[in-house]
Amino acid sequence: MPVRMTKWVGFKDVMIRAVRRVIDVIGALAGMVFTLPLWLILPILIKLDSPGPVFYRQVRVGVNRRRSDRRKRQGTTLREGSASDRRHRDYLGKLFKVIKFRTMINDAERNSGPVWATKNDMRITRLGAILRRARLDEIPQFINILKGEMSLVGPRPERPSLVVDLSTRVENYAERLQVKPGLTGLAQVENGYDSSVTSVIEKVSFDLQYIRNRSIIADIRILFKTVVVVVTGRGAC
Repeated sequence: MPVRMTKWVGFKDVMIRAVRRVIDVIGALAGMVFTLPLWLILPILIKLDSPGPVFYRQVRVGVNRRRSDRRKRQGTTLREGSASDRRHRDYLGKLFKVIKFRTMINDAERNSGPVWATKNDMRITRLGAILRRARLDEIPQFINILKGEMSLVGPRPERPSLVVDLSTRVENYAERLQVKPGLTGLAQVENGYDSSVTSVIEKVSFDLQYIRNRSIIADIRILFKTVVVVVTGRGAC
């Protein structure tokens, strides 16, 4: 490719990323204003429904910005945990803490470890089932978007241990980390929550389809589909 064309492609990519970032910030701010009554009401209801914190924070894997970097090729790894932890491990993307309204009993995975939620999952609280069905538990992720850790639209962020495991069991799984994870996405609106490796395989195909055909128009269509999912509760555990 000629040098001039390469520079144009690079400039175009930078501009598209800048436009996406502006849309993400405006969308997140608008979303927080629109859902302001829920920020006031839901914490009270969550506290009344079950003991435990209002918000649930969990480490997730974000975009892999080092996929073409020399350090990545040499095996430089990412760190999970405190700064004093000297043990490094490659989680294939940048780690961040996703924020959600709590929908499960406190310390739901203390004994089981990371597992998928299932239909009629006993760990999910009464209010949590309603929040998950309407996707209202995802509202605090507007904060993650404002921090630049997530986008409005993109693949669902997953936990480090599951990313490492699924990347060895599901073909092209790591490719979904080419872009920022999203509050919503094509896979989320078409296939709901993950419940098994089979469902993950289906969602990866949707994620890769989204990445190949990614555009502002496609994002707008997905956002409209998300509204339908929120209203109907389709695809929730």
